[in-house]
Amino acid sequence: MLRSTLAPRFACALALALALALAAARPVRADTLADVHARGELIWGGDKQGGEPYAFEDVADPTRLIGFEVEIADELARRLGVRARFQQYAWSNLVPGLERGDFDIALNGLEATSERQERVLLSRPYYSYGEVLAVKRGAPYRSLDDLARAGKTVATLNQSYAFDLLRDRGIRAALYEGVEEPYLDLENGKVDGVLLDDVIATRYGCGRAGVTCLPDEVARGTYVVLLRKGDVALGAALDAALAGMVRDRTLEAILRKWKLWDARQESAAPEPVHVVRSRAFGKQQLLLFAEGALVTLELSVFAFLLAVPLGFLLAIARVFGRGPARIASAIYVEIFRGTPALLQLYVIYFALGPVLKLSALSAAILGLGLNYAAYEAEIYRGALLAVPRGQTEAAHAVGMSGWQTLRHVLLPQAFRIALPPMTNDFIALLKDSSLVGVIAVVELTKRMSIAAVDLRSWVLPGLVCAAFYFAMSFPLSRLARMLEKRSARLSGGRA
Repeated sequence: MLRSTLAPRFACALALALALALAAARPVRADTLADVHARGELIWGGDKQGGEPYAFEDVADPTRLIGFEVEIADELARRLGVRARFQQYAWSNLVPGLERGDFDIALNGLEATSERQERVLLSRPYYSYGEVLAVKRGAPYRSLDDLARAGKTVATLNQSYAFDLLRDRGIRAALYEGVEEPYLDLENGKVDGVLLDDVIATRYGCGRAGVTCLPDEVARGTYVVLLRKGDVALGAALDAALAGMVRDRTLEAILRKWKLWDARQESAAPEPVHVVRSRAFGKQQLLLFAEGALVTLELSVFAFLLAVPLGFLLAIARVFGRGPARIASAIYVEIFRGTPALLQLYVIYFALGPVLKLSALSAAILGLGLNYAAYEAEIYRGALLAVPRGQTEAAHAVGMSGWQTLRHVLLPQAFRIALPPMTNDFIALLKDSSLVGVIAVVELTKRMSIAAVDLRSWVLPGLVCAAFYFAMSFPLSRLARMLEKRSARLSGGRA
């Protein structure tokens, strides 16, 4: 009976989720240029996390956004006769956000590639960059080929041209969301190289004591403004504005102000970089999803194996410990429950990186394990307090010591009470493991986001990702229900 109803329920749930996602999408106007003039503003999407010199908050006045792309956007809007308005958006989702109609244009260090040209409109280039390879100081590697032959790992940003270069050469890539973190990990020996645009490399990597930037460019490309397919009129207006900025040297003045003007800007703009990539969801993609699912399962299991004994120790300290132990346990629980798990991962992996030389996976296991230990501690504390007081008195009456009473009487009964919520917590941990993508672990959700860009669609990768999560969590949810029923029978209640 269960099998006959499982598939229809799963299909209905996925169909409902897809319908809600489609319903939430904003309608996109056919004539964005007319809409811009009617509104009196040009809305451009970007990500402040990209930092200096793109678009970032002024240190002197955090309410003010500055950067060379901020000035370019302001000048483009002025030449269109409107004002510019910035829309914060995650960099890796700028293209989907543009297609949704959340802003008029995307302008944030976006490279001109043939893949993007097929998906959206590209403006004429406004900046020419070079890909710079950085290695740890003293390392013997002098090229990407050296790193490839040695089987080394190179860090870069997700959905960047540098990532395409690494993948096409068969080099293992570590993917990051921020621009400084790859160089921190390079210094700490967690990756073997970093490949990023010269704008980023110069400001965040090459000046570090433990980093060497190799002199030869790996490749060259250009930054462009992205527009939706069909926004031809707006594209023509922006191209005309950019051409005017080149003629009257306004663009040069902006780039010189931000120390970005170099010999590359004098040369002719190259054509969009062509990257050959398969966009069919076949066996290879499915195997990559399975690999991501195994990573998710691995880190969830090991994190929980850390959380359970630590949670028991914290619970025992809170219930039976003396003053200092009880206070320390309470502080631990409140800190880890009162701060986001994502923040804890950042602290463990990046802030403590010079001290804790952990791999990304080890840091993910440690971070999630420490976080869930706080929640497990409260489950076990409640279970210990739920054991009738008479059990303790009876154990003492037959001559058991405090430790013997805890070990042979209280813990077995408390464990039986805590087992169902423990199973539910493991299911929650399985899904919370999606957070670790921010520290360069390619688990199931991260694999889904990578595949979505490759396939130019979130629907099929999302459904496959959901199917893998469901396949892992459903047996556990049934197990939790069985344990709840068994616990209820043993206690004389109903489930």
